[in-house]
Amino acid sequence: MIVLGFESSCDETAAAVVEDGRIVRSNVIATSVAEQALYGGVVPEIASRRHAESISMVADKALADAGMTMQDIDAVAVTFAPGLIGAVLVGVNFAKGLAYSAGKPLVPVHHLRGHIAANYLTHPDLEPPFLCLVASGGHSHIVEVQDWCRYRVLGRTVDDAAGEAFDKVARTLGLPYPGGPSVSQAARDGDPHAYKLPVPHVEGKYNVSFSGLKTAVINEVHNAEQRGEAVSVADMAASFQERIAQILAKKLLSAAADTGAKTVCLAGGVAANGRLRQLVNDGAQKLGAKVLLPALKYCGDNAAMIAAQGYFEYRDGNLADLSLNGLPTLPIDYR
Repeated sequence: MIVLGFESSCDETAAAVVEDGRIVRSNVIATSVAEQALYGGVVPEIASRRHAESISMVADKALADAGMTMQDIDAVAVTFAPGLIGAVLVGVNFAKGLAYSAGKPLVPVHHLRGHIAANYLTHPDLEPPFLCLVASGGHSHIVEVQDWCRYRVLGRTVDDAAGEAFDKVARTLGLPYPGGPSVSQAARDGDPHAYKLPVPHVEGKYNVSFSGLKTAVINEVHNAEQRGEAVSVADMAASFQERIAQILAKKLLSAAADTGAKTVCLAGGVAANGRLRQLVNDGAQKLGAKVLLPALKYCGDNAAMIAAQGYFEYRDGNLADLSLNGLPTLPIDYR
């Protein structure tokens, strides 16, 4: 089965063709990240405008790269939630029009389900059940993937997402957007034990909190400036990365131990962080669990992951009609 997928929930306009939820035939991304970097983060209005300008082009290129036309496509999948609502609506409305005009089924895909499905593209033998940490700019969830379209959330952030904390800390340290890659790069030359950053305590065994950690970095920088001093950007980046990676890995591995999970996965943009990958891999080995990590090219937002999950949603009977609307928020276990 051939699925054409679309992703436009943030600042990437993407289209991809995926076969049977596993084989990527094409994967095209147009990003406005360089323009967004001028403002230190995503400006929703700019993102929406760039989506509207690019989506037809990426659709055409995805089909051309796959050597296909709409006649070869069996279904159209699209991210419909959660995300920046103006951005989401561009993708939803384009996909609805395309599916209607071509006479193809329309499949709504939850963005976080798509991130999890990125692992199916990298590991063709992966099947539920497994445990997955989904960490990105807008979300931080520990999810028990019970079946292809059945999920149980074990833990989540109670305030800021991990990726959001990376972005805010990067901005505080004068590092470019997006924060994840720039903090990781700066951390390579730093001492991860130079600054004693706090470990937030939250209710819920597997829940996480990053607001206080972000504030601790801001306060360290501000207090140093008041003393006429400067923090070491490399040391602070390394200390922050170490703390946030330890928090995420500890919560995920604790959930894995308690549930007896045999397979542990990462997903989302923060899953590209090398230190997090190392901590999860080392800890899972001690538990006797298998660790499967998505290819770096599928960690960030892309349409291949949406097309992949679209295949499984289609099999599960999750189809939409032309009344489909975009949503800014929606639980991953909504159905």
